[in-house]
Amino acid sequence: MAFVLLRPTTATVSFPLKLKHPTSKSRKMAIKIINSSSNTTSTGDNGNRKLPILLFDIMDTIVRDPFYHDVPVFFRMPMEELLECKHPTAWIEFEKGLINETELARKFFKDGRDFDLEGLKNCMRRGYSYIEGVEGLLRALKQNNYEMHAFTNYPIWYEMIEDKLKLSTFLSWTFCSCTIGKRKPEPDFYLEVLRHLDVEPASCVFIDDRMRNVEAAEDVGIVGLHFKNADSLRQDLSLLGIDI
Repeated sequence: MAFVLLRPTTATVSFPLKLKHPTSKSRKMAIKIINSSSNTTSTGDNGNRKLPILLFDIMDTIVRDPFYHDVPVFFRMPMEELLECKHPTAWIEFEKGLINETELARKFFKDGRDFDLEGLKNCMRRGYSYIEGVEGLLRALKQNNYEMHAFTNYPIWYEMIEDKLKLSTFLSWTFCSCTIGKRKPEPDFYLEVLRHLDVEPASCVFIDDRMRNVEAAEDVGIVGLHFKNADSLRQDLSLLGIDI
């Protein structure tokens, strides 16, 4: 499956103003500052662009992650044993696009044991589902014309997620680690996002269930939100003045 990525038009105004790099300690103050201004639309060569741009982690932020819920059952071992047996870097290499799935199967376990790769993929596919309440939230944001992008650590199997859940209805699969060759929380992955979007960091809001990734976004000036559930995210976005 191929996804065509179109470079967005250039924005010249940050959302809704330039902020100092927010940290987790100063997040409430950042929300207060942002909420004091209205959303800004900037005009580029090809038309209007509504800000802020929303960057979403995928696994356990939008989509249930089968690795933690279903894969230990597939391998018939507790998660602790699975983590001990699997190769320490094979999945990371797969996420960065450095190895393909055949190579992943060869080195997934440290001892090189064989396993049913297609069975694992089917297990993952069955386990993909929207986290409760998130699909409706994405639909509301899409209806309000927000630009949304995936910003996720995931291998080429993101195509299985797309096939099943059609996330491209709401967002673009623009920033996947397997196509960019970088992973969160590597700072250069965040900087690559900003280079591609051609916006000020404070023009972006990043949502992730892992606080480490949120803090890395805040370190480069992106507004970060820690995902807990759809209701709390809806409240956090509203506090930022985002129409839902």
